[in-house]
Amino acid sequence: MDLKTVGDTGAKLIMVGGKGGVGKTSCASAIALGAAKGGRRVLLISSDPAPSLSDIFECPIGDRETRLAPDCDLYGLEISSEIILKKWKERFGPEIYEVLSSFASVDYDFVDYIGSAPGIEEEFMLYFIVELVQDHAYDLVVWDTAPAGHTLQLLKLPHLFLKHLEAATKFYLNMYSYLEKLKDSVRLKGTKKGLLDIIGGWERLSTGILDFIRDGERTKYIIVTIPEALGVKLTERMIDELHSNGLTVENIIINYVIREADCPFHEARKRMQDRYIELLKSTYGMMNFKELQLFPYEVKGLQSIDEVSRILFE
Repeated sequence: MDLKTVGDTGAKLIMVGGKGGVGKTSCASAIALGAAKGGRRVLLISSDPAPSLSDIFECPIGDRETRLAPDCDLYGLEISSEIILKKWKERFGPEIYEVLSSFASVDYDFVDYIGSAPGIEEEFMLYFIVELVQDHAYDLVVWDTAPAGHTLQLLKLPHLFLKHLEAATKFYLNMYSYLEKLKDSVRLKGTKKGLLDIIGGWERLSTGILDFIRDGERTKYIIVTIPEALGVKLTERMIDELHSNGLTVENIIINYVIREADCPFHEARKRMQDRYIELLKSTYGMMNFKELQLFPYEVKGLQSIDEVSRILFE
């Protein structure tokens, strides 16, 4: 998928990733604006722990879907950890409590303990975003992901939730070793559904999320990098990690490129950048590349975002 066709493509989710400080949010914003100007109804989401969509668009966004442009259907949403965990508890809390109370009398607060486990937030972040896509309220969701290390954790699915539930149950109730003995006799209070039915439902949910993000027709991955050693190395690591999880990258944006060197300092920087650009293109020759020049000003406000968008979509 070339970026210039993103307005017409059948993709439902575009994930924009890269290490911190490479202009990932600016690029995600420009991609979302370009797709919206191409006629699609677009939701731009940031899950960065320090979300900056509000700063770039120079308007408050937060956790409510907010219109970002007057002349096209572009909306924004900033997701915090608190919001994700609150929604996770609303979605899974009753089922978790139902499972745990099948074994013994426990306080509902134990659900909060399970929600604090490593991996829960990342997995439910995917669930939340896939659910947004499948609601069909938007033609396209553009996800400005957290810096690369956090994003790669998302790929350690699909069973983090289930594993933690098992470990927590064993630790807190000291009864997990008897699960196999109880599975035929335990029935959850007030329902005909068995304990393993609920756990199986969680497994199917996780697998469904993974199937969605692996679907190359519906989900696209764009990496933003810079022509420097650390940027190139992290790009290699991200692509390898994505490929090892059955995910394909089709587009790489090389940001902060010096177009014209007008002094010895910029001449030296340009020579260095040219080497890394050539390395990226020779290594990933089958991918689509876009180069964004180093601007003399910040990318802030609709006008400058639109300028970046025109370069990406030209």
